[in-house]
Amino acid sequence: MRKGGQDGPEREGAGNMSEPELWGMVHAERAALAEDLAGLSQAQWNAGSLCSEFTVREVVAHLTSGATLGPVRWMAGVIRCRFDFDAQVAYRLAQQLGAGPGETLDRFRRSVTSTTKPPVPVAAVLGEVIVHGEDIRRPLRIQRHYPIATLTRVAEYYHRSNMTVPSERRTRGLRLSATDGPFSGGPQNGALVSGRTLALIMAMAGRPAYGAELAGEGAGIIAGSG
Repeated sequence: MRKGGQDGPEREGAGNMSEPELWGMVHAERAALAEDLAGLSQAQWNAGSLCSEFTVREVVAHLTSGATLGPVRWMAGVIRCRFDFDAQVAYRLAQQLGAGPGETLDRFRRSVTSTTKPPVPVAAVLGEVIVHGEDIRRPLRIQRHYPIATLTRVAEYYHRSNMTVPSERRTRGLRLSATDGPFSGGPQNGALVSGRTLALIMAMAGRPAYGAELAGEGAGIIAGSG
């Protein structure tokens, strides 16, 4: 997730979760990803991710960067990069990459329980961990069975937000329905898109690799939105 965007005030949704509850989900997902990364080979660390610009190792460094950037440092980097958000991402990623995969992983592990974040809602941080975790896991054929409450919270946030990815714009006018959980949204007369909550999230995040897992007359629209 690269560039910022417009978004309204954060609504917790999903049972009106508190900020500490959301941070607990973030920390659990970071810890699970760190565990999955522990046994990777050099080739796996160098493999391409679903975030097409980055290798697996670079995605991990990007996640670490996000967990170490408070609003002041984030803005300082934005100014340093002359409001080029892609340049800001690359600059901060390079700071966290380390000398090799072992150092990249060590730095990520140290960030697992961090509550530092750029000026975005905690739900956006949770979404970033889920989406980038899948950017890593899917090419490496690693599966995680996510808690459905965690996925539902991210799906709700993405369905109404364009802050970190243009997910609300991708689904505008479509009716979304999860087949494995309570998430649903969109107009009743909208073209239906149904599938697992994770597949809906990844499609909203612009990952066409999950398009084949979606069904309904609107599936092709969201899968092809990029």
